[in-house]
Amino acid sequence: MVVTRVLPDLDQLDGGALRALIVEQHREILWQQQQLLSHQSEIEHLKLLLAQLRRMQFGRKSEKLERQIEQLELKLEELETAKATRQELITAISEVTSKPSTTKPVRPFLPEDLPREVKVYEPKLEACPDCGGQLRKLGEDVSEVLERVPEHFKVIRHVRPKLSCSSCERIVQSPAPSRPIERGKAGPGLLAHVLVAKYCDHQPLYRQSEIYAREGVELERSTLADWVGGVSRLLTPLVDAIARHVLATGKLHADDIPVPVLAPGNGKTKIGRLWTYVRDDRPAADSAAPAVWFVYSPDRRGEHPRRHLRSFHGYLQADGYSGFHHLYDEGEIQEAACWAHVRRKFYELHVAHQSPIAAVAIQRIAALYAIETEIRGRPPEERLEIRSTRARPLLESLHAWLETTLTQVSRKSEIAAAIRYALSRWRALLRYLDDGRLEIDNNAAERALRAVALGRKNYLFAGSDTGGERAAALYSLIGTAKLNGYDPEAYLRYVLERVADHPINRINELLPWNTPLDPQIRTSKSREAHS
Repeated sequence: MVVTRVLPDLDQLDGGALRALIVEQHREILWQQQQLLSHQSEIEHLKLLLAQLRRMQFGRKSEKLERQIEQLELKLEELETAKATRQELITAISEVTSKPSTTKPVRPFLPEDLPREVKVYEPKLEACPDCGGQLRKLGEDVSEVLERVPEHFKVIRHVRPKLSCSSCERIVQSPAPSRPIERGKAGPGLLAHVLVAKYCDHQPLYRQSEIYAREGVELERSTLADWVGGVSRLLTPLVDAIARHVLATGKLHADDIPVPVLAPGNGKTKIGRLWTYVRDDRPAADSAAPAVWFVYSPDRRGEHPRRHLRSFHGYLQADGYSGFHHLYDEGEIQEAACWAHVRRKFYELHVAHQSPIAAVAIQRIAALYAIETEIRGRPPEERLEIRSTRARPLLESLHAWLETTLTQVSRKSEIAAAIRYALSRWRALLRYLDDGRLEIDNNAAERALRAVALGRKNYLFAGSDTGGERAAALYSLIGTAKLNGYDPEAYLRYVLERVADHPINRINELLPWNTPLDPQIRTSKSREAHS
């Protein structure tokens, strides 16, 4: 989590308070630098270990060895990304105390054979602002940014001519254009591509580095990690805006998924969690923009959803996880259970044992879903009326059948367990009959977690708790863009072109549904604009 530091009004502080502020900031810098040294030491150790494993790999092939190498690559990637984020924090603190950072970032080499696009920023002044004298050319400042447009790299050369006054020697020059990462060599399109490749297309940074090398651009994994760390910190206010939007509704979908995370110190993995909260009322003809908010926690304790949802009031559509149950005690949050979970238990029994009872249950539940298919996209009042007249009788019949069937099967059988699961949640399963905004199931949250499941398969684990938090933030941005029909790479490019200079109190203007991007022609428009 990134802590935003606000500099107090120094003119209002006395000498003692100023000294205390400087001492506090100095201690913070020392602590952060100690953490950097620790990360650097572990990074060097991992690089040595990787080199040894690669030599062994060419001697004798082993699936176990391949997996170990991939795990170490990912751990190294997370450490280098965390190092970049911590270095940016040290720089920010140093700027507050006017103490320059001693660490200089390594500038990636920009190949000379790449195409170059020159952008010239002429001063807008026609005469010297001091004396009105005529301006003459003095020189120019040139900087280069590596950019990526669809299918290829190019270099954008920013040229800022310097003009001097022939009368008073005043120098006039246009200000340098802002960059997503200060003094960084990556353009917004390249940064967007790296983020989407990692968090949407599930390509770890070390694999991306290999892909770019084949295109003739050498980008070390550590450089890519620096960029990911810097951008994730830059986009934190936008993720917070998504969270506020998600929670400002009367109905939420919630779910969670386990994520293996490397435990510090012992090289083993623990199980963290990624929680997802989805706002999507389009099936009930609501015009509010859909959005998804992911949150990481190091474990699955119920205190986490309680903290996430402390400002939420309304219906929560979720599974039967016990950690959610405490949310319903005060009555401000009401449970709406998921029929897909009920159906899944009977479906698994039918697939495994060809159970005729399970087949009947599946058919009865399918009739409920057929009604939902018909009313999807209709206003809540109409949905509520149709459910009352058509679905309620089916549910009453299903309830009676389940109770009767339960007395006819073995209490210890799997089919009895599936029936008891449904009956024990019956009141919450009927909740969708009470409000036309509700859905019959929690599939909106499960769909949001599919990207995490695919990424988890490729990543094997997250490198740290910080890496889990960073992944949650990027999944939130990418998932929300996709829910609104936008190409996530085009959306992130748009945001990264503007966010550095965008007022924090107007951050909502950068949410996907507030941008001028057209979701219907997003891909072709993006290619035309950057070709």
